[in-house]
Amino acid sequence: MQTKTKRFTNLKAANEQLQKFAKVVNSDHAIRKLHKNESLRVGIDLGTSSIVLTVLDHDNQPLYGAFEYDHAVRDGIVVNYMESVQILKRLKQKAEKVLGIELTTACGAIPPGTGESSAKIVSNVIEAAEFVCRNVVDEPTAAAQFLRLKTGTVVDIGGGTTGISVFKNGKLTEVVDEPTGGFHMTLVLAGNQHIKSDEAELLKRDPKKEQNIFPIIRPVVEKMATITKTATSKTIEQPVVVVGGAINFKDFIPTFSKTLGMPVHKPSFPQFVTPLGIGMYDHE
Repeated sequence: MQTKTKRFTNLKAANEQLQKFAKVVNSDHAIRKLHKNESLRVGIDLGTSSIVLTVLDHDNQPLYGAFEYDHAVRDGIVVNYMESVQILKRLKQKAEKVLGIELTTACGAIPPGTGESSAKIVSNVIEAAEFVCRNVVDEPTAAAQFLRLKTGTVVDIGGGTTGISVFKNGKLTEVVDEPTGGFHMTLVLAGNQHIKSDEAELLKRDPKKEQNIFPIIRPVVEKMATITKTATSKTIEQPVVVVGGAINFKDFIPTFSKTLGMPVHKPSFPQFVTPLGIGMYDHE
């Protein structure tokens, strides 16, 4: 088992990029100054709990990013089209002000298996925000692209779904998506505490409350790991990398790993892995 996990040698480099990127998200500066006439790549992640915009250079190095929390998407499906467009326009304007350049093209993403209609809606939101949408990819595959993962399994814990992509020697061998995610943690917490889901979401994000909250949502995490173990028809390839904002709990990875029965890796700032990977597909 230890021999297999040694193959994942790109996590350190990815973590360095993520740490630099996290420092400039929603700030008034970029990681570096742009060169004259520099071409940029933009990734847009229309998530259940937030909409994230990332900007990379032509070498796929992160430059800047911005996000807003929202409720415009549910289980990977856009349920409030105009709200999504307005949020994305604000993020676009914010990024353009910091970078001093107009952002013209972008790439979006959808949970795997949600179909052409979902991809079309995502493309329409991006186009309505005054981008040219060059591509729409599936989310865990985008995460693997950022992680430079050739062989392994990416588990993308979204707000509404758990997406799993299995790779072997640079080829995607299987991709599945199941309806359990961060929003389900929120629902369990709301039910347990007898509060509204919006209150539960804020409670879930409070790191000071984690010690009391995690035992309540632990069964949801165990279900996510069980889904990962049973939903794929192929063998789970190692290393297993889990990404997504819903995994930012101290005990998430130990719990997930124990149920899965194998080691699991968590990148720094896992909520930004997929959005950055999406941006890597914004090219001709």
